[in-house]
Order: sequence, then C-alpha cells, then structure tokens
Amino acid sequence: MATQMTSPEAEREWAAVLNRDRSLDGEFYYAVRTTGVYCRPSCPSRMPARRNVLFFRDRESAERGGFRPCLRCRPAEVTTSGADPDSASVRRICDFVEQNLDSQFSAAAVQAALGMRAAAINRVLRRALGVTLREYAEARRLALFKLNLGIGRSVADATYEAGYGSSRAAYEGVQRRLGMTPAVYRDGAPGQQIRFAVTGSPLGRMLVAATSKGLCRVAFGDSDARLEEELRGEFRRARIQRDAGSLQPFISALHGYLAGERRDLDLPLHIRASLFQRRVYRELRKIPHGQTRSYADIARALGQPAAHRAVARACAANSVAMVIPCHRVVRSNGALAGYRWGLSRKRKLLELEKPM
Repeated sequence: MATQMTSPEAEREWAAVLNRDRSLDGEFYYAVRTTGVYCRPSCPSRMPARRNVLFFRDRESAERGGFRPCLRCRPAEVTTSGADPDSASVRRICDFVEQNLDSQFSAAAVQAALGMRAAAINRVLRRALGVTLREYAEARRLALFKLNLGIGRSVADATYEAGYGSSRAAYEGVQRRLGMTPAVYRDGAPGQQIRFAVTGSPLGRMLVAATSKGLCRVAFGDSDARLEEELRGEFRRARIQRDAGSLQPFISALHGYLAGERRDLDLPLHIRASLFQRRVYRELRKIPHGQTRSYADIARALGQPAAHRAVARACAANSVAMVIPCHRVVRSNGALAGYRWGLSRKRKLLELEKPM
C-alpha cells in the first residue's frame, strides 16, 4: 500500500515544494496527477496546482501509486546516501545566499567564499533550479519580503529583513515583480490571525501563540505586558487575540514537558525561517533529550564546519522555546553560551532534562 502524507503534514511539505527546498530532497516526494510523474521537492519543473499534488514518504510508495520518476529532477537516481553530482554544491551555494542576502554577490566575493567561478556556480544552479545565482538571491529576497509583510512587518522592516540594500532597491525590485508598490501589496495582504495566552511556568511567565497552522511563538519573560508587547511588535499587522481556550492543547504539552511528564514536543509549527535556519532547526530537534551539542557539532552535521557562528545566529532567531531546543546547544568547552530568554532559564532547562 502506498504511504501518502496527509494534512497538516502535507501542507508543510507543500510549502517546501513552493520554496523548492533542496534540503528536504530524499525525505519525501511529490507526485502530480495530471502528468503521472513524481519529483523531489527541489524539482525546477513548472509548479503544479496544489489540487493535483500528492505526497509520498519514499519513491517506492510513489511508484506503487502508479507514478513514474520525473525526467528533469531524476528522483530515482538519488541514492540512500543522497548522492547527486551537484547536490553538495547546490546546498553550499543556497546556504551562502541565505546567509548573505544583503550582499551584492560580486564575482570575486562569491569565488572567494565558495571556491568556484561565477560561471560554474551559475551552471550548477541552472541544472538544479533553472536560475542563476543572482536570480535565486532575488527570488529569496522577494519571498522573505512578502512573508514579512504578510505577518505584519512594516515596509521598512520587511526591506531590512529581506536583505535589500535600500528602500529604493526594494521598491524597484518588488514593484517590477509584483506589479504594485510594496505599500500597496502590504495594504492588500491579509494579516495572519494569531491567538495567544500567557501562563505561569517553572521558568517564569510563558507566552504561547499560534496561527491556524501551528505554534509561531513560545517565549519566556517576567512581565505579561512585555511579552504581549513583544508579540504585537513582531507581528504588527496580524489580528492578535487572547484566547487561552483554543491554545490549551499546546499549553498542556508545554507544561507536561516542563514537569518531566513527556520527553518530546512534536508540535506543529508555523514560523518564519530561511533555508539555512530550517536545516539548523532540524539538527537541533535531533539532539536527544538530556544531551547537548556544540555549535561546531551542528555546523559539522550540516556539512559546513566553518558555519558555527551562523548556527549561533539561527539559534538566536528561534522564536519557539523548547519546541526547537536551542537550549541544548553549548560552546565546544561545554560552557553555556547566550540564550534568547536568559542563561538562567537555559541552565534550568538543561537541569530539568538531566537523566534521573
């Protein structure tokens, strides 16, 4: 029997397809009813309509479902080790872009960082994604810009977050691609509805917030008012409503975790994160309960041993405390490093997770 993915898991996979997320190649496949083929998430083929897409955990399930491998992304050629002639290069290039969206990507700078000539980089990206490095960077800037406006950021903040060098560059680039100015797009973009609650916890006051798709924030603080103010500042155009009742399943799970009654928090998430950040977060969620890893360990697991500072920045950007366990990341010598909600809370979380 073919193993299909179902909602809400399928909706998360659909988001990966829309972003052509190469980091998920091999973790699932999508098939298109109208063409009869199945593809990797990063397939550069024309984007299908959502209603025609099915998701499968492995190639065998897709083929048992009557689908044949795509001739463009060649999913059947991906081995169990993830071997793909360009995969390592594409991953390095895409991560470099994600970490440097505010860069001009000059040929000299790119060659110095990646050890590849610009022409070779563009050939690799065209084969894999159908775009050049500059086109990929511009697409990622635009996607982040739209995402930030959609969750309520101001045009100025969205411009900065997306890596545009100036408001002029944002207006020119966005207007050319959207057919409207950023302000008009923002005013027409519906705000996300977010429900939140603030409750007590062993770590102080805890704010829990979620959209219809999953948790978007779990934060600790000393003041209910300050926690709410920070939430509203982060999601300025969202429709924010206090609603403890609808969040009770999330709150109960978090309280159970802090009480030692459960060891995992496999909860649905709806967070903003770049491709690199998502890869970091996946590695963090692999750290066993009661154990720690260093920033350098995570960088090596990503295949980028020099990226330990970028790993630290990704941890600092984590907006869902405990669910993505950035508190389990320490310095190489075992010392505690910074934590978004304070080192004392990080220390207490690690103590709570220690084996009895």
